[in-house]
Amino acid sequence: MKKNLLIYFLAITLGHQTVYGQIPDFPDGADVHHWIEKHFAQGKIPPFSFIYGGKSSVSFIKNWKFSKEKLSPVHPHADVTVFTYSEPSGGLSVKCTLTRFTDFPAVEWVLHFSNQSAKNSPVIEKTCAIDYSFAGREAGNFVLHHSKGSNAEVNDFQPFDEPMQVGKNRYLTPWGGRSSDDTAFPFFNIEMPGRQGIVVAVGWTGKWFADVVQKDEKSVSLKSGMENMHLSLYTKEEIRTPKICLLFWEGEDQMTGHNQFRRFILAHHTRKINGRNPELPLSVSFELDGAPFPCTVHTCLTEAAAVAHIKRYQQFKFTPELFWIDAGWYTGCGWDKANGEWPQNVGNWTVDKERFPNGLKPVSDAAHAAGAKFMLWFEPERVYKGTQIYNDHPKWLQSLPGSDSYLYDLGNPDARLWLTDYLTDFLRKEGVDYYRQDFNFDPMPYWKNQDTPDRVGMAEAKYIEGLYAFWDSLLVRFPDMIIDNCASGGRRIDLETTSRSTPLWRSDLEQNSTGNQNHTYGLNLYLPLHGTALNKTGQYYVRSSLGSNAVITWSVDGNNNETIQTYQQYIAEFKRLRPYFYGDYYPLTVAHKRYMNNNSWLAYQLNRPENKDGLVMAFRRDRFTDDSMIIKLNGLVSEAQYELFYEDSGVGVVKSGQELNDGIEIKILDKPGSLLISYRLIEK
Repeated sequence: MKKNLLIYFLAITLGHQTVYGQIPDFPDGADVHHWIEKHFAQGKIPPFSFIYGGKSSVSFIKNWKFSKEKLSPVHPHADVTVFTYSEPSGGLSVKCTLTRFTDFPAVEWVLHFSNQSAKNSPVIEKTCAIDYSFAGREAGNFVLHHSKGSNAEVNDFQPFDEPMQVGKNRYLTPWGGRSSDDTAFPFFNIEMPGRQGIVVAVGWTGKWFADVVQKDEKSVSLKSGMENMHLSLYTKEEIRTPKICLLFWEGEDQMTGHNQFRRFILAHHTRKINGRNPELPLSVSFELDGAPFPCTVHTCLTEAAAVAHIKRYQQFKFTPELFWIDAGWYTGCGWDKANGEWPQNVGNWTVDKERFPNGLKPVSDAAHAAGAKFMLWFEPERVYKGTQIYNDHPKWLQSLPGSDSYLYDLGNPDARLWLTDYLTDFLRKEGVDYYRQDFNFDPMPYWKNQDTPDRVGMAEAKYIEGLYAFWDSLLVRFPDMIIDNCASGGRRIDLETTSRSTPLWRSDLEQNSTGNQNHTYGLNLYLPLHGTALNKTGQYYVRSSLGSNAVITWSVDGNNNETIQTYQQYIAEFKRLRPYFYGDYYPLTVAHKRYMNNNSWLAYQLNRPENKDGLVMAFRRDRFTDDSMIIKLNGLVSEAQYELFYEDSGVGVVKSGQELNDGIEIKILDKPGSLLISYRLIEK
């Protein structure tokens, strides 16, 4: 344990120049580099598979033409190689673009199939972007650590620690065509015997699948790819697969893998702004204080009200870092219109001049004058019947019988380029800094409706490729922009979207402190960057919503019985604690107990070994009878001394790392109540 922590600490302080631990044994006992050389080579079966013309690739791919090309590096710690497998007759070509990371024990790849012949290809189906069996060093028990997706529920992102059995499989896939919708989450951790394992991430913003099977007492197999694929490629046509990422870990328990993966995400799958990971903003979503029914922020917000709202925050000296306008700012919305609700007007991407006669620029100017940025909501992929885009560009819409909602076809290059240019001009004209993209319906029925029997999966694949191209183009044009990935709250989180965006609003479950605690607990296992709403005031409720970002929806009209100074204290605490969420994460309570009801505690630890400090956040829920519990801290140096500061009482104590590892008692007398402990290593 001490040795592993020392290796881990040195790796961090040296800027990831040291690889943490050893790579788990593959069948040949090689490391990642040698494993790649062995499996991606002439005459070898690669760790992916597909059926082509009714035959398994395993039976023929060793005899296909093979080549490899090393690309110029775009990251100092990422080597990219393209391995190409070509049908001898000059028909199908399969390119595997593989990235080996030199600062983490990780590898990832994506496949591209292209038809080089002058006629349609035989059918390609049952494609597994990964199809491989991993062998551990020891026989024993395998555990699959996986999570639920988002469905606006208290148990969104709930983790499960599922013991595996030889011969039994566990099949993971989201409910519909959004990658983290309800039933599955495209990040999971396969814990193997011998204190080792593999964190797996799938990059596919559609209907992916993963099939995990324990083959015997020492090995586990993994298959993953796009679930619906049975298609023939036209001549010169190309299609890509999901991206597969594997991070191998060895350590005390599965949290070694989770924390290495969190750091990997920050290093390689978090978009940099000015060369650095972004500091996610403390945001304010406009609310209407005292507006009469049926007014909502979506139907009654005006230029004057929005500017006044910004000035109100300035007056009280707790200006946030970002103001945003949510749905309903566009033409057709309004409480006094027959169809004035925001969902019935998506597709009218022009500013409602009745409420915003000068456009949105006065609002963005007011935000900038206050020292904040401005973000605006869009849902460009959904178009409602009768709106501007419905009338002007009907050929770019995918329909579904009986539905008044249409899917804007990002798989159509003309449609995508028009939308990119239109939004570019709009965002610049209106002074928009950050772009919020929502997606509030399931695209899968639209994709299926477009497919023909010999082209199953083509609409989905082209659409998802178009989505990535759309976002990439916006980010090139706006290099300092953050994309907020909403999708009904957290239903489109995967490796590819994480590389381009951040879920500033991770769940549509609102005003539920238990749910907010749970969502932080579950998502933190894989992703350091995400946030939610600060709906209620009061220390317990504010702390329940803390994360790497937060969205204030408080009323500031006095109805909360809070003082200006208290608001200022809440904001100061968030800004002080925010950096800790970029560090290592350890759950301190058992997962399944907290999701049943409020008869529980929830606690977690955020540790920053490079800063030699951390914090503990604990919550006693309102129906839990015990006022104390034992927590065991992690990631500490046993021989070192740590100063603990109980921030609510102002009491400080000194404990050894060993004492904290063995466990300390904490108490919360209030129901509900919270406890915040910060700590730091005492330098000798």
